[in-house]
Amino acid sequence: MARASGLSVSTVQRIWRAFGLQPHRLETFKLSTDRDFVAKVRDVVGLYVAPPEHAIVLCVDEKSQIQALDRSQPMFPMRPGQAARRSHDYKRHGVTSLFAALDIATGRVIGKCYGRHRAQEFRKFLDEIEAAVPDDLDVHLVMDNYATHKTLLIRNWLAKRPRWHVHLTPTSSSWLNQVERFFALITERKIRRGIYRSVAALRAEITSFIEHHNADPRPFHWTKSADDILRSIERFCAYNSPAKV
Repeated sequence: MARASGLSVSTVQRIWRAFGLQPHRLETFKLSTDRDFVAKVRDVVGLYVAPPEHAIVLCVDEKSQIQALDRSQPMFPMRPGQAARRSHDYKRHGVTSLFAALDIATGRVIGKCYGRHRAQEFRKFLDEIEAAVPDDLDVHLVMDNYATHKTLLIRNWLAKRPRWHVHLTPTSSSWLNQVERFFALITERKIRRGIYRSVAALRAEITSFIEHHNADPRPFHWTKSADDILRSIERFCAYNSPAKV
């Protein structure tokens, strides 16, 4: 920038600081193009802030292709003034996929790992949920538009169970599914920091984490109303409109 403008490096730096410019930083975004975006946001958020009586609201999704990674050298533990260290290279020992259903009222999680990520596995997981939920409760299922969730096998399974009600999040809006917050939690506290020499060891650690979580569950509280979300997106679009850019 200094060479292109003919100014000194210090002058360019002062200008950047004065206007809060940070050209080295780059953020990403993606806006949903779902035609029913507004209706779906109001539907899902409505479940979060005012769940129906005599029903359970479950946010369901999959964390697929979780790798069992073993570091090539032992980790160095954290010390005063020094962060924990681990080698940059690793050995792969296979993958697993975690299917999880988060109860928004209690924070409890129904979770199970499967070797593959297909409609067959999702159908088996729905059977797990069906067995875990009392028969006298309706089930409101929040999930995304992933193709696995909408196959004929899954549609037929749901059609035979009138107490199940499906609520789809808008496309490109995984942030609206609360179970994603649990996936972030297990990634930060267990998966990313772990060393696993087999898929079995990885699955055992995931199962242990879920059991520990369910021993003292705490729900994630949704704080923004649907109107707040829609106004925020409207402001973002107005600020970044072509006329201003």
